[in-house]
Parts: sequence; structure tokens; C-alpha cells
Amino acid sequence: MLSRVADGLYWMSRYLERAEHTARLIGVGLNLMLDQTPESVEPRWRRLLAALRTDTPPQGLADAYAITRTLTFDPENPNAIVNCIALARENARQVRQQISSEMWEQVNRLYLSVRAATPEQVWQGEPIEFYQAIKEGAHLFQGITDSTMSHGEGWYFIQVGRYLERAGATALLLDVHFRPYLEAPDDPALMLEYNDWVGLLKCATAFEAYCKVYTADVQPHTVAEFLLLDAEFPHSVRFAADRVQRGLQVIAQSAGIRGGGRAERLAGRLRASLDYGQVEEIMADNMHAYLDGIQRQCIAIHSAIYQTYVTYPVEKALDT
Repeated sequence: MLSRVADGLYWMSRYLERAEHTARLIGVGLNLMLDQTPESVEPRWRRLLAALRTDTPPQGLADAYAITRTLTFDPENPNAIVNCIALARENARQVRQQISSEMWEQVNRLYLSVRAATPEQVWQGEPIEFYQAIKEGAHLFQGITDSTMSHGEGWYFIQVGRYLERAGATALLLDVHFRPYLEAPDDPALMLEYNDWVGLLKCATAFEAYCKVYTADVQPHTVAEFLLLDAEFPHSVRFAADRVQRGLQVIAQSAGIRGGGRAERLAGRLRASLDYGQVEEIMADNMHAYLDGIQRQCIAIHSAIYQTYVTYPVEKALDT
């Protein structure tokens, strides 16, 4: 597969996953506003912004409108939802011949719907429904992709992009919530309420799935275990790491890379560490360092993918 095509499919998938993740977190944040105390307002928005690597807007943490506008429409924020969907569409356009017409139509529908919206219209109308529509649009694109595209090398690049983005985002989300809980468990100002832990599960679309395993008894260590180490839940870090490794194995075989490339080896190392991880040991040791290590491994896998499949030397391409 041409490096240009692999790059376009990979980033199309990553940008859509990022937009869906941001829409999901904002939707949960707006729902939590309905029953929050004045003391819980700023910590919740601060965690949300940190989980999305976004600076606090000049208006501060008490202005929910300014925060959602920054995360959704701000042209200066590269991770804003509108910018991510526009970049996903641009990558899809560049690989138009490699994707199905249904995929192209869906990413265009999603792009046009968010481009037609304005911050004022969204905020004065039904903001929660707006973010729900973005999530559903991204989910529909994923379903269309699985149903209309051959599950060959290109499809696996899409899978790798989606799950690598998800693994890093979920690790950061966990770190943002657990760092104050573990570092200052007796500080009332940093204590998370029951609704905050439920909100964390909902930020990963995990509440119902979690309750099927642990009932509605939401405890921090079981939340961490489920979102980090569950082998069957699609938004857990372990599940995402497994999909990344599987995808890279198929891609390496298709590209004729003997013994697997560096990207596959790094993905295998990450998945193995999660396979044998124990949440009690992780939380008792240094959970922040563990989650930070996962994010660093995701970055290393991304770099290895680029070195192997996108920016490799011309001499290597001629040898294969």
C-alpha cells in the first residue's frame, strides 16, 4: 500500500475518534451540570479540559459556554471537534478511491452538519442533543466502514488509528481523575463524588457494561480495573491495545515484514503488560507513572508506524 494512502486512512480514523471522544466528554459534562454543587463546577471542567489537553479559556472555569465553544468551534484549538472532523474529511478526500462511497457520504454529512452549526445556536438550543448527534455520526461512520470496506490492509490501518487514539485518550482520562484521588485522598477539595466516578464511566461509554460486571457499586479500584484491564470492553485500554497489535500483525504480514516490525513489537509489549497487570499493584505503586507510560508507548507506536509505513527511505521501498 502506498504510504500516502496508509497515512490518509490512519489519520482519517484518528481524527474521527478524537472528535467523538471530545463530544462524549462534553455531553457527560453538560449532564453533570444538572445536579452539581457550586464547589464541584470548576474541578469538573478542569478535569475535562485536562483530559482533552486544552487550556482554560480566558473566561475561566465558571463559564461553561466559553469552555464548550473552545472545545467545539475554536479555530485556534487543533483538537476542537469542528477542526478534527474537517481534517478527517480532508484525509478521506485524499484517499477517496480507497474508501466506499457510503463512507465518503457519511463523513461529508457529519462535516456539513457541524459546519452549519454556530456556538450560539448550539448553546441556546439543545447542546446535549448536538453532541449526541456527533457521537452517533461517528459511530455510523465506523459501522459503514466495517460493512462496506474490504477488511484488507487499508481497513486495518483504520482500525490501528482508531484504537491507538482510544488507548492514549482513555489512559489520559483515567490519569486526570485518579491523580488527585491517589495523591491527596484526604483533601476535601480534591475528593471525587459518586457522580464523578459514574461520570468517568460514562465518559468511556462504560457505565452499563461496568454494572453488568460489578453491579452499581461504583468503587475507584473497580472503575480503574474495568477501564484499564478488561479484555472484552471496547473502550478499555487493554482491548484497544489488543486491536492495535492485531492490526499491525496483519499489516506487517501483508507488507512482507519478517518477524514483525518495530511497531508490532511495541504494540505487543504494551498489550502484554496489560494482560498481566493487576490493578491493586498499579494503584499501590505509582498509577500516574503507569498511565503516563501507556501514553508514551502509544506515542512510540505511532512513531514506529510512521518510520515503517509512511516516511521510510526510498531504498527500503525499492527492496520490498
